[in-house]
Amino acid sequence: MTVLRIGNASGFYGDRFDALREMLTGGELDVLTGDYLAELTMLILGRDRLKDPAAGYARTFLRQLEDCLGLAHERGVKIVTNAGGLNPAGLADAVRQLADRLGIPVRVAHVEGDDLTAAHPGSLAAHAYLGGFGIAACLRAGADVVVTGRVTDAALVTGPAAAHFGWTPADHDRLAGAVVAGHVLECGAQATGGNYAFFREGDVRRPGFPLAELHEDGGCVITKHPGTGGFVDVGTVTAQLLYETAGARYAGPDVTARLDTVRLTQDGPDRVRVEGVRGEAPPPTLKVGLNKLGGFRNEVVFVLTGLDIEAKAALVREQMEPALGKVADVRWELVRTDRRDAGTEETASALLRLVVRDPDRETVGRALSGAAVELALASYPGFHVLAPPGKGAPYGVFEDVYVPHGAVDHVAVLHDGRRVSVPPPQDTAVLDPVPEPPLPEPLPPGPRRSAPLGLVAGARSGDKGGNANVGVWARSDAAWRWLAHELTVDRFRQLIPESGELTVVRHALPNLRALNFVVEGILGAGVADRHRFDPQAKALGEWLRSRHLEIPEALL
Repeated sequence: MTVLRIGNASGFYGDRFDALREMLTGGELDVLTGDYLAELTMLILGRDRLKDPAAGYARTFLRQLEDCLGLAHERGVKIVTNAGGLNPAGLADAVRQLADRLGIPVRVAHVEGDDLTAAHPGSLAAHAYLGGFGIAACLRAGADVVVTGRVTDAALVTGPAAAHFGWTPADHDRLAGAVVAGHVLECGAQATGGNYAFFREGDVRRPGFPLAELHEDGGCVITKHPGTGGFVDVGTVTAQLLYETAGARYAGPDVTARLDTVRLTQDGPDRVRVEGVRGEAPPPTLKVGLNKLGGFRNEVVFVLTGLDIEAKAALVREQMEPALGKVADVRWELVRTDRRDAGTEETASALLRLVVRDPDRETVGRALSGAAVELALASYPGFHVLAPPGKGAPYGVFEDVYVPHGAVDHVAVLHDGRRVSVPPPQDTAVLDPVPEPPLPEPLPPGPRRSAPLGLVAGARSGDKGGNANVGVWARSDAAWRWLAHELTVDRFRQLIPESGELTVVRHALPNLRALNFVVEGILGAGVADRHRFDPQAKALGEWLRSRHLEIPEALL
């Protein structure tokens, strides 16, 4: 059976610069992908494009390619990346110019059609999440480098796989397997021990990047190049599978993958086999990410040291009140980082954080900053701030809407300039949520003691617009029998009080011994809104793992 080796060299705009070279020199590879786009990245690129219409793509990719394009050409490795961002045609031209300057004969193609900004007035950037068949068309026509704009992260894998194996849009199970592989690869080192709950079980000082050995039936083995850091096991793959997902159905433009059918087995050191993935028809609509400027934001962090912390906080709040009367949104948060009888000044100090937002820059700018600075000699004892307050900066908000597949003109622009339209899927379906699966038999009664959840379960959390997800998985069958019954929505609300007034939905994935919680609205209007201390909910899962429950002693 022919194996297609697809690697990843970037999980975000700003990932490890040397990863492209490491992946090209570390072992066998057929295709190398790079994921540079996130909701926040699209906003950043949109602001870049306002300043320079020729901008709008990930410039670091070009610098990486200058060092590595010759290597990729020598080794016959195709490169597929969404670094085109808001300007895939511009990046494709820049790659051609780079190749000409270096004297490397590569064929460059790109995919376009995702940009719907003109149809959404008021948006800085509005882009549909396209599937992988535009990429496939470019590769089938002989492209060596394919540049895209906003495609789904998994499309960077479904496209090359469809081109290599000859899959059609009707091959739902095969495409679903590639979607799962793409989802595991998309965040780079998160699949090889990075950001992993049980990071102490391996050397993760410099984890390597992952690759998938993909088979014609859609199954794969997740691994990494020999000798690179980090590790790949069922836990690291489970963690990434749960990242930024919701229920059993993982819908995309090419296919709806059934995450409840995924089977993972250890296939040797640093090798995890992924099998059994079932696919269903994709939904009849495409997701469109809308990035808008929400207004202006400013922040001041007052440092409160020693005694009478709460009284000091109350005083500065009263003193700042006259300057805050016209501000649309005012938030105060007292973070008690202070300790009793502390041995250092820093550990004797608490932080009082003031965040303000308003449509008018001046309202949250100099007027607020001046009021804070004027308190320097006239407020609580020991008055100082972490940093001088600024003038106020613009912030963004994210919203997703949905449009029919036919609302976009999905086009593969081949290396020879021909434009090939990519037809929308003929077979789509609106599917109800998967019914709650049967849960395992609960553990028999026995002695319990209070201990952190993280002693028996891993977690990974992330953001989707204003929502956060927290995936929690058990490390043994016995722990799953306990977790499945203990960690209910009510218990989750108790452990994460911020979720108390919000909608929380629990999804069970028994094949993964996992529960996935979606907390709606906890992130406000998305990461650029900076609604909470951890605006992308990256550490929400670790907070949950630190909370204490009555855990059966047999599991500890």
